[in-house]
Amino acid sequence: MINHFCKTPLWEAGATLAAVAQGRVPAETVIRNGTLVNVCTHELQEGVDVAISKGRIALVGDASHCIGESTRVIDAQGAYIAPGFLDGHIHVESSMISVGEYARAVIPHGTTGIFMDPHEICNVLGLAGVSCMVEDASRTPLKAMITTPSCVPAVPGFEDTGSFVGPEDVRETMDWDSVVGLGEMMNFPGILSSDPHAHGIVAETLKAGKIVTGHYSLPENGPGLNAYIASGIRCCHESTRAEDALTKMRLGMYAMFREGSGWRDLHEVVKSITQHQVDTRFAVMVSDDNHPHTLASQGHMDHILRRALEEGVDPITAIQMVTINCAQCFQLDHELGSVTPGKCADIVLLRDLSSMEVVRVLIDGEVVAEDGTLSVQFPPYHYPQWATGSMHIRDKITPESFRIPAQGETAEVRVMEVASGRVDNRETSAVLKVTQGQLQSDPSQDVLKAAVFERHHETGKVGFGFVKGFQIQRGAMASTVAHDAHNLLVIGTNDDDMALAANTLIQAGGGMVVVQDGTVLGLVPLPIAGLMNDKPIDEMSRLVEQLEGAWAQIGCPMVSPFMTMALIPLACLPELRLTDRGLVDCTRFCFVPLEREK
Repeated sequence: MINHFCKTPLWEAGATLAAVAQGRVPAETVIRNGTLVNVCTHELQEGVDVAISKGRIALVGDASHCIGESTRVIDAQGAYIAPGFLDGHIHVESSMISVGEYARAVIPHGTTGIFMDPHEICNVLGLAGVSCMVEDASRTPLKAMITTPSCVPAVPGFEDTGSFVGPEDVRETMDWDSVVGLGEMMNFPGILSSDPHAHGIVAETLKAGKIVTGHYSLPENGPGLNAYIASGIRCCHESTRAEDALTKMRLGMYAMFREGSGWRDLHEVVKSITQHQVDTRFAVMVSDDNHPHTLASQGHMDHILRRALEEGVDPITAIQMVTINCAQCFQLDHELGSVTPGKCADIVLLRDLSSMEVVRVLIDGEVVAEDGTLSVQFPPYHYPQWATGSMHIRDKITPESFRIPAQGETAEVRVMEVASGRVDNRETSAVLKVTQGQLQSDPSQDVLKAAVFERHHETGKVGFGFVKGFQIQRGAMASTVAHDAHNLLVIGTNDDDMALAANTLIQAGGGMVVVQDGTVLGLVPLPIAGLMNDKPIDEMSRLVEQLEGAWAQIGCPMVSPFMTMALIPLACLPELRLTDRGLVDCTRFCFVPLEREK
């Protein structure tokens, strides 16, 4: 696979690197006196130098003969030299900041490359929106490798999105310099049923010799998982149990251990390696979704490394899981993922292996961050106007828009029960009183009304349901971050607050909001596709922190509740979901009525 993410192609740099390694030509940069974290052999090597030219590594060992008058010498002073960290699965849009601001946030934490699946913006703006993110990323040092969105929509026939991606579209993107593979194939029902559309998308990726990434969220590790892997899908980040991750690794699939802002699966899935004597080469750690407050206060892959250490993973193994294992997953280990001759000089210096504190970051041999601060500048990027006007709702939203008619004195309804920090939900039931011919929320049972309004093509479609688990007594919440179609999702205890929440986001061009008793308590405007804002991360972090405070103020005890809320419409996750077309049973993949039969 050709890699377009290094400063100089190896075929062009090879002769110079050979000369530098032998001392015939001085290196551009030499790192001296470090302890190498050798991810190839799982060992620490003290007193190691690294010689760099053309953005690549020429020599690892004693580089004294590579130093000339013009060579920049960096004294590592015994610090640990490790490969730059890679995030093998990330949706930048979930951070609510642009790719440029994301780069500013994560590079000082040692992240030198990300494998970005921009399916959020693609569901809203199509591949044109993806192109905007590519342009945004290209001005930064961060290596933003694209996996083309595979599921737009996530599960065809169950929701309305702003765009559509088919096999021909995927084939076109495989020629983009930034594309290394296919984004998570969430349509596992299509794969298992041999659906031509789903397999056609996978086939175009495989024909291009690139990697297909996966999303297999079923708690089934037999014929279905085998079928999914056999179709050509190489990795999966949806394991929530140790046995799921272990089985995937045993079947030759890369198991991506997720630890993000909302989905904290590492504690369980890491047991697949800490409680079993297995080779860890197929284990990778990823963030999937991080909101800005997490990035600003805790970090990125360095934070995930610290979490791995807390769970009993040894430091070298943990570093392998965010470097060489990830590079091998994407068949890029000939270029990335290790501090070895010929590879891109993407290097992190760590003060120690217990804190994983990053003291210096190099990308393509250039120092880009020191002591937690970005040391390079890059020009601004402005998203086009068409990307900031994505709210297209046909009908005016009023309190009457949320009325759900019903007959009789009571009705038994299906309920989506959510839990903090989990991506799955549970289908339960509740008996609600019918008041003036309408179904209302019942906070005494922790049952809240939910509505999803189509916002892309002014179709006027709206789906209704009920949700349990947020523990809110008064107020409403709305969000245009509503995976993956990103229609307008509203949840609340009363119709008046729900209407206020919806209209606040329409006026803001999208975002997230919390209201109570007619007052807006917290608002995060996201005018770029209704998903992102180009404000600095510190400012976005403050807004998100205020939003979290608003959630707590109205009684929700969850961690990152808006991320849990955002999954309510995602019809590829078990068990019950709500889209603009109605309630979806995600175990049988069919629509079901809101009321149960009496």
